[in-house]
Amino acid sequence: MNPQFETMKVSIFEEMSLAAARHGALNLGQGFPDFGWPDPLLDEAARLVREGSNQYPPSRGLPVLREALTAFYADRQGLTLTPEQFVVTSGATEAIAAVLLAALEPGDGAIVIAPAYDAYAPLIRRAGGHVQEVVLRPPTWQVDRASLEAVITPATRLLVVNNPHNPTGRLLDARELQLLADVAREHDLLILSDEVWEEVLAPGVRFTSLASIAPERTIKVGSAGKIFSLTGWKVGWAAGPAELASVIARAHQYLTFATPPHLQAAVAFGLGHGEWLDGPRHGFARARQRLAEGLERAGYALLPSEGTYFQCVDLRASGIGLDDRAFATLAVEQAGIAVIPLSPFTEGEPERGLVRLCFAKRDETIDGAIAAMATARQLALTI
Repeated sequence: MNPQFETMKVSIFEEMSLAAARHGALNLGQGFPDFGWPDPLLDEAARLVREGSNQYPPSRGLPVLREALTAFYADRQGLTLTPEQFVVTSGATEAIAAVLLAALEPGDGAIVIAPAYDAYAPLIRRAGGHVQEVVLRPPTWQVDRASLEAVITPATRLLVVNNPHNPTGRLLDARELQLLADVAREHDLLILSDEVWEEVLAPGVRFTSLASIAPERTIKVGSAGKIFSLTGWKVGWAAGPAELASVIARAHQYLTFATPPHLQAAVAFGLGHGEWLDGPRHGFARARQRLAEGLERAGYALLPSEGTYFQCVDLRASGIGLDDRAFATLAVEQAGIAVIPLSPFTEGEPERGLVRLCFAKRDETIDGAIAAMATARQLALTI
């Protein structure tokens, strides 16, 4: 086998989802919700399948969607963008791939802040770049200047930022955002700001995009799947300076070329109804509280969760000596619950005592997960 193939590993999400299916376990590993979407949006999508276009749309995205994104971000985040700055993609991960292909030349360095979404590193390498990892540490997961500047070299071209942050659930604060912008300017770096969780926040929390602080060098990535709790739609986008957006568009045309037009038009329709997002915010906050309280009753110690669908559990502080992978294996095989170990999100020296659960679930799913996690803890304590 070609040695390069060995670097293309099965993702931890696929691994744990397959294990959940094999053992008939509840799946709180992969980050998908089972509630929270607006039903009128589904009705509109169904209508568009029958009455709208089902042929190739423009590769860059339907004008109606790019115009809706411009208005949405002006209203929600105060961003001054134009439709020409957007490239619509088949999911946010494809947007990330297109940005990396556009921004990196062979030998370029890309800073990745870990723990990190596990697609970043392999995509950087397939684009010809090399990964320069900065590792955050719990419980604060704070970004600091010294760690960033320690990895920067003359070859560094790009800074990859995820905010709100998966897998930790952190929302970067104003100091950290300004620090990232300052470092990028001082070292002439582009910023790939993966902001797919921008609307999955506690009620009343307002999101600040790096595109509002360093618009001249930030490529913002977003996801309709996360905004509307419809992860299977795979409608994403990248937005950046117009000249760079054109290069991203050229990279995108050699990936999927285009995204289903009826789903693009439906997303445009949904973006015009920002009021639809308030209910899910409250629903996810309630679900997170239900899971957190149940896990604490079962003896688990939790880390703060400010954004995303995710709650992290500190195994060591919960009295469990198993590392994260061993616990995840025990939980899915013997207790009937799939969780995600955090160590695969870091390539260097990962934390090995943390696992992540998705709380974007109905009450009965959460209650079943709490019972299963209680069983898993009791089993782990006997080892």
